[in-house]
Amino acid sequence: MTPDPAAAPPVEFAAIEWGGRAARIEYERIAGPAERPIVVFLHEGLGSRSMWREFPRELCAAACLRGLVFSRLGYGRSSPEGARDIDYLHRQAHEALPAFLDAAGVGTQRPWLFGHSDGGSIALLHAARFPQRVAGIVVVAPHIFVEQETVRGLERAREGYLASDQRARLARHHDDPETVFWSWNDVWLLPRFRSWNIERELEAIRCPLLAVQGVDDEYATLEQIRGIARRVPQARLLELEASGHSPHRDQPRELIGAVADFIAHAP
Repeated sequence: MTPDPAAAPPVEFAAIEWGGRAARIEYERIAGPAERPIVVFLHEGLGSRSMWREFPRELCAAACLRGLVFSRLGYGRSSPEGARDIDYLHRQAHEALPAFLDAAGVGTQRPWLFGHSDGGSIALLHAARFPQRVAGIVVVAPHIFVEQETVRGLERAREGYLASDQRARLARHHDDPETVFWSWNDVWLLPRFRSWNIERELEAIRCPLLAVQGVDDEYATLEQIRGIARRVPQARLLELEASGHSPHRDQPRELIGAVADFIAHAP
């Protein structure tokens, strides 16, 4: 089922407190039956609400789900995040995400989380810290530790940004594209970030978990999701052929089918 573009939901803003100041987060709701689960979509390191394009609506339509799509602090039209350090994914998972879910009125509904890349890491960390608040999670190309492939991918991304019109393309989706790119790229390339690792924390996850990765991921090896399986016994893995770091763009039909089936049969 293809969503009707004319029925695109309006953009809303949720008010939260962040770093002792008022902040706002842009989001949109995807309508669905009230009795069906709600899925919260967590974007990648350069992503935003609008950069998901039609994927969240297509997934929700196919699986008969409700959805919530938002831009994290510092992204899209949301308020700036402020200074970022190597703990930024933990802060997003432990502080910003709970505040947003409460402000958007879904904090008590035990949503499903669908996270891509950085968003996948945030989903994992949130589910580990707040097991009672999450019904289940789907993580696509998540990071649980830093590999050499990750560093090389970030170095290539930096070279590509400097040599292309990527800033102009990001400006279509972000108020501050320069900060979006450099706050992501600079932190991940810090020498002290090489020791970043969340494997031990994953052991606290109790909910159903589907971990997906493209076989041709340009930022990591399959050890990322295989490492999840070693720490989370109930995790199910999906390794997608002919897919890089963004399976929702490379293999959307297969991914949607797998996610719909997983959620439908989750305990």
